[in-house]
Amino acid sequence: MMFLAVSPEPSRVGDVLMSFLSIIFEGAPFLLAGTLISGFIDAFLPAKLIDRALPRNTVLATLFAGLLGLILPMCECAIVPVIRRLVQKGLPLSCAITYMLAAPIMNPIVAISTATAFKESVKLLQWSDAVHPLALVQHLCATAPMAVSRLSLGYLVAVLAGLLVAFMKPAQILRPEVAGSIDNAPATPEARPALLGAKLVKALRTAMRDFLDTGTYFAIGVAITSFFNTQVNQAIIERITGNEWLAIPALMLLAVALSLCSTIDAFIVAAMASFSFTAKLAFLVFGPMMDFKLLFMYSAVFKRRMVLGMFVGLMFVVGMLSSPWASLIHRLATP
Repeated sequence: MMFLAVSPEPSRVGDVLMSFLSIIFEGAPFLLAGTLISGFIDAFLPAKLIDRALPRNTVLATLFAGLLGLILPMCECAIVPVIRRLVQKGLPLSCAITYMLAAPIMNPIVAISTATAFKESVKLLQWSDAVHPLALVQHLCATAPMAVSRLSLGYLVAVLAGLLVAFMKPAQILRPEVAGSIDNAPATPEARPALLGAKLVKALRTAMRDFLDTGTYFAIGVAITSFFNTQVNQAIIERITGNEWLAIPALMLLAVALSLCSTIDAFIVAAMASFSFTAKLAFLVFGPMMDFKLLFMYSAVFKRRMVLGMFVGLMFVVGMLSSPWASLIHRLATP
């Protein structure tokens, strides 16, 4: 029985596999939950319901659209086709852009997964403390700084983008066939409501497709991260991580390359211990708004110069706001 007490020799492959499996087991449940919710929203939510719920004032509607992800959570992998349908049915562009950018970040699944990945726990407040908004904000910033920073900065950036788009015409932003279909779509009678069984089948098929698609990207991202953490010379990494002007854009470009789902990307970046809080925040905000798969999906709806402008503009705004925003959250957390 002596062989049972002998530990296996450390190996390069074993280190990579151990890191890979630990991140996979942490993130997979959140990936499954996110794709299931997206599938049921796609199958059961009437497209006109969002437009009817929005205020008529453009600014208020844009601010409200940034919060829709809290009640209508949607993964970025499924958001673009939904936005295209909503825009063609008359949803204001400012609201569509805001919801498209904010929903993958401003939703409960992402909040919980981010807090879990960074080992953050929100303890319940006493009722006497909870009724004071300032005490509640201070408590959240102290117990879950990354989750709060990510959701709040993501909301701010999405609203700024939506308000900017509010001053532009659809023809300046959308592809000709999409812009032309907004006002020229022929009137068609409403289809008969699908049976419950058919909707369930559609929801599960959508969830299965999204899970397989995003699961592939997730596995590739985890493999790269595991190799990065265990095999790359950390002395080389420290040359980048020691300089925020290099670390922040480096992690944002890595987010573009990995193309991870927002429900599990926190588990990837949380394992990169050498990078700062600010650089990780930039990764978590920019990634769900802009990555390789989204570049192709955006191109099906928006003009190329609009896609390029979104890439450059979002990267600049997120990169510039990450550091002061992280400092603000830390100051709010201090009694």
